Amino acid sequence: MPPPEPCCLVAATYTFLPVAAGPARAARAASPVPVPPSTRRPLEVAGILNPYESFPIITSDLAEVDRVIKQRLNSPVVLISTIADYIIGAGGKRLRPVLLLLFARALGYGRSEEEQKRGHHWLLAAVVEFIHTATLLHDDIVDESTLRRGRPTANAQFGNAAAVLVGDFLYSRAFQMMVEVDQMKIQRILADSTNTIAEGEVLQLMNCRDPGVDEAAYLRVIRYKTAKLFESASQIGAVLCGAGSEIEAASAAYGRHLGTAFQLVDDVLDYSGESAELGKNIGDDLREGKPTLPLIRVMQAGTPADRAIVSDAIRDGGTDRFDEIHAAIQRHDALGYTRELAEREAARARDAIGGLPASQHRDALLYLASYSVSRSN
Repeated sequence: MPPPEPCCLVAATYTFLPVAAGPARAARAASPVPVPPSTRRPLEVAGILNPYESFPIITSDLAEVDRVIKQRLNSPVVLISTIADYIIGAGGKRLRPVLLLLFARALGYGRSEEEQKRGHHWLLAAVVEFIHTATLLHDDIVDESTLRRGRPTANAQFGNAAAVLVGDFLYSRAFQMMVEVDQMKIQRILADSTNTIAEGEVLQLMNCRDPGVDEAAYLRVIRYKTAKLFESASQIGAVLCGAGSEIEAASAAYGRHLGTAFQLVDDVLDYSGESAELGKNIGDDLREGKPTLPLIRVMQAGTPADRAIVSDAIRDGGTDRFDEIHAAIQRHDALGYTRELAEREAARARDAIGGLPASQHRDALLYLASYSVSRSN
């Protein structure tokens, strides 16, 4: 069935209550946020975000981005096209393209016929999705993951060598596309972002099996590895419009805080979700020896026995005592602590765009910030 036609985002509101909030926050509700008509239901049961349904004001833009993605994945090398189609076809939230499109539209891009015809917003939205997809390919290989978005990873399906090389293809295709826009500032943002993401991957690798990683070191990994591309996508939306430095910085800040919130909630879901719902294996982070924030919190606040169990699990990458570790996480409200930090990041994202002109696109960005901490996937 074709995607729905674009329609106005109706400013219906719901009181937002965090999922599985700790006892200290159970009685507190955040400010009401605008919800698109197709998602007018309590946010805590919203589940998987579908960009077409959740952001009807950019439905036509997303359709164009999908067209560009399909066109630019084409390669005379059959295996490249097969694996690339497999990865892109797995779906996903398309968050980074959505951010770029929402900021570009919120700040006026496409009002002129010439801008709309050039379609640089569509091209660059596809670029950030290609970069993100390439990072996922390489991430899954490093982590030896076998499941993503509810189906086998590309490395599990086609082998590590093919997955690495197709990841390289996506990176190089993204850089081919970005130079077509012929804006040095955008090229610099994307080049710096890609380099920072790679540094984040290496930092995460260095932190694996290290129970001594503290909260500051972990947040640095998040900001490099995950939040940076959110930040860049948001900033590029502003750059495309020729927005001033203040608005550009605000857009980048929104993306940085939103990306951080998303990753922190992912950390929570690794210990609180269902595998079928998340599309990944529960406990993967622990199995890979990753000291994510819930574990770091137990190391900070737990008893000597709790710390010993978590420390051994991180060092050995073992899940044999997962139930005991999960119990320690619950005892010390480590998931609530992590959600609290995610909620603060989401609030900072909302605050960052307070100076943007009032519009349906800004309302959608506010909604997305609240969704980031209410989701179950």
